[in-house]
Amino acid sequence: MSAGVGLLVLEDGTSYRGKAVGAGGTFFGEIVFNTSMTGFQEVLTDPSYRGQLVLMTAAHVGNYGARRGEEESDRVQAAGYLARDFPEHWSGTGGEIGLSDMLLAAGVPGLSRFDTRSLVRKLRSEGVMRAGISTEILDPAELRRRVLETPLMEGSALALTAGTAETYRCPAPEGGRFRVAAIDYGMKMNICRLLNAAGCDVTVFPASATRDEIIAEKPDGIFLSNGPGDPAALEGCVETVRSLIGERPIFGICLGHQILGRALGASTFKLKFGHRGGNHPVQDLDRHAIEITSQNHGFAVDPAGLPAGTHVSHVNLNDGTVEGFRDAGRRVLAVQYHPEGAPGPHDARGLFPEFLSMMEG
Repeated sequence: MSAGVGLLVLEDGTSYRGKAVGAGGTFFGEIVFNTSMTGFQEVLTDPSYRGQLVLMTAAHVGNYGARRGEEESDRVQAAGYLARDFPEHWSGTGGEIGLSDMLLAAGVPGLSRFDTRSLVRKLRSEGVMRAGISTEILDPAELRRRVLETPLMEGSALALTAGTAETYRCPAPEGGRFRVAAIDYGMKMNICRLLNAAGCDVTVFPASATRDEIIAEKPDGIFLSNGPGDPAALEGCVETVRSLIGERPIFGICLGHQILGRALGASTFKLKFGHRGGNHPVQDLDRHAIEITSQNHGFAVDPAGLPAGTHVSHVNLNDGTVEGFRDAGRRVLAVQYHPEGAPGPHDARGLFPEFLSMMEG
């Protein structure tokens, strides 16, 4: 484990000094906060966090170890990780590597022992922004100059490179009832696990896959995954999805939800500070039920552009933004949150059976 002084500087000039762990060097990204109390391995390996410095609101993070088989991708995706305290020692049944050593092995920085509470409140009131962490540049003015040279998250097409570059298959162990084509914009591994468990043979396509390539697999349904970046920068992906609407049942989550919304004619916009964590309340308007959900997104769908026949089915109970829509005629289901996430509640798991019902129909 490396240790020393680290400097964090935001694009507005706000700076913090703390204890550096993980990799040394200089790193940049959009700084965002996550309200989960556990799940650091899932957070760090979720491709939706590519290009972001993730600040945990929980004060004490990493008191248990990570282990193989529970990651959500093949590497750490976050650009940096921050919390009030990273323990010097960890324990727990089955753990194989501690948080600090995991960051060091991945070449990713961590920062702790600074006033994270004030930083979270700042991001909530002023919005997320670009930032930099460094163990080399300890002059705040110089690090801020470097931060201001980095690209904004708006307009970033990170999803084009966050997922697979080649098509591959994830067959159900006992043989599948349905064939699902999953478009990978930065897909978490648990999505394939749950689709397989539901009896689906999954073929995973890169984000650049064409309509003809997908239809040639003769899928019973199409899944649009989560992923990082701005959906407005993915016009090619939007056009592909637009050409698939009506061809097969489509289920989109997170970035897939945003892409599907744009394909139907809606626009998207950047949220002030986004929704990230495992405790976000969502109301299913069709079923008069409330779900506690896992979320990780910084953009949302504007419902004004949705066509006749497509209705808003889910809303966020914290800020009223759209969390999902359904369209029976077009055989479309989309939610902004992560039904494969397991933050404690499993409220959202019913969406997978709903997708199966669409394919049966």
